[in-house]
Parts: sequence; C-alpha cells; structure tokens
Amino acid sequence: MANHMIFFTLGLYLLICCYTHNVMAYDPDPLQDFCVADKQSTVKVNGFVCKDPKVVSADDFFFAGLGKAGNTMNAVGSNVTAANVMQIPGLNTMGISLVRIDYAVGGINPPHTHPRATEVLFLMEGTLFVGFIDTANKFFSKTLEKGDVFVFPKALVHFQQNVGKENAVVIAALSSQLPGVQVIANSLFAANPPIPDSVLSKAFRITQQIVDFIKGKFV
Repeated sequence: MANHMIFFTLGLYLLICCYTHNVMAYDPDPLQDFCVADKQSTVKVNGFVCKDPKVVSADDFFFAGLGKAGNTMNAVGSNVTAANVMQIPGLNTMGISLVRIDYAVGGINPPHTHPRATEVLFLMEGTLFVGFIDTANKFFSKTLEKGDVFVFPKALVHFQQNVGKENAVVIAALSSQLPGVQVIANSLFAANPPIPDSVLSKAFRITQQIVDFIKGKFV
C-alpha cells in the first residue's frame, strides 16, 4: 500500500510540474486585438510598448515601400527593403514581417542569418541560386525560377545569388516582427571594436596579412 501511495504521489507531482511549466512558459497568442508599437516610449521591454488604442489609425498597419525597386548599385549587387515593425508599427506582437530583395545580374544577398525567424522566399522575377547550411555543415541548395518558393530554417546561414540574365526580385515572409540579420563576413571582418587578427587568422587558417587585407575591404 505504501508503494502505491509513493507512485501515486510521484505521478501527481510530475503532472503538476508539467502542467505548471506549460502555463508559465509563455502565452502563444496575442491577448488583445493589436498592440501597435509606441516607438516614443522610454520603457524597455522585449518588443515595444503598446500605443494607446485611442490614437491608433489605419496608417499604423500600412506601408507602401515594397512596390519600388531597391538600388542595387553597391558592392554586392542587391538591396533589401524591409517591412517589419520598424516600418509597420501594427506588426508589434504579431510575429511576422516581409522583405523585398532586388538583385542585379550576378548580385548576391551574402551569407547571413536571421536569429529570430524562419524565412519563406517567393521568387517573383528572374533566376536565383539559393542555399543554406545546417549545423552539421550539410549544404542544401536549389536553382529557383519565377514562381518558385524556398524555405530557410530559423537562424541557419543562407544566401541567394542571381544567376540569370536579368534582374531578379523576391518577396519573403519571416516569422518575426523584427527578425534581425547578421551578415557573416561583416560580423567577422567589420566588427566594432575589431576582432583580433590572431583570432581570425587561426579560425580561417590564413595569415594575419590576409586578414588585414580582407578587413580593408569593409572600411
């Protein structure tokens, strides 16, 4: 009888722990119709404080910036136009955002990560070679044509390159109101303050002179 009571008590304890963990972990859904970002607030939270609903307008949910091609006259030949909570305050707490990416012929969106989002890319025009690398260093790649879709899993390193004979355009959705972006080359060779040459030299198995040469490209 004592053993039965011990097992019953242990089972009840585990059930309570699991239940308590689930209810305390997070609330996966918004608790109100919307929480328009108040970017003027000095209160620091994980996201933005909600604007007073009395002063919210349709403009808080509107952005006209994705209809215009971005300027690709730069070192990488691509341009990203974001439509996240910084441009659309009404996205606050919604867990979603968009980007438009324009590519010149041969242009590349360099290897980068989005630490807070999975990305779903839709190719509107052109031909792209795309790929990502998983944590086992396996490389997944595909050549996309107009109308194709490709998924980049959350936080994994990925890129896109225009391999066609005309400009390319994509619209991509990301599972965060503010996905963040960390371009690998910039993070390593243009950090401020800089990463010591000895670290990069050892990591890439190159001389410190080569490290300095690469750093010079990001000045």
